Amino acid sequence: MSRIRAVNTGPELTLRHELHKRGFRFRLHRKDLPGKPDIVLPKFKAIIFMHGCFWHQHLACPAGRIPKSNREYWLPKLTRNVQRDRMHERALKAGGWRVLVVWECELKANSAEVIERVIDWLTANCIKPPGLAED
Repeated sequence: MSRIRAVNTGPELTLRHELHKRGFRFRLHRKDLPGKPDIVLPKFKAIIFMHGCFWHQHLACPAGRIPKSNREYWLPKLTRNVQRDRMHERALKAGGWRVLVVWECELKANSAEVIERVIDWLTANCIKPPGLAED
């Protein structure tokens, strides 16, 4: 398990690259925020978590299943991950942040669609999206 990456995973790098290419500037893994969010966009008061389907138990994905072997180890571990995710999300929302979760399988299946959904979500409550010329 020491080889499991917590930061700079392939899907996370893909999402960050696309956001940066479109003019969004962000901070990474801020330790002062609950859950050390993967992407923090202070200008938009928005946080994006890039969740792996297995580790965060994505129920809509086959990769989100609990292994059949050694269930007494995996069940409590993965359940705690999900509970911690919910606790961090509630704390962030209480602090005035908007929170979006992007699942690894979604990004792998259709990255262009997910990127557009993320950008729409970011700019939904924004008066002037980035990249627009000043009048």
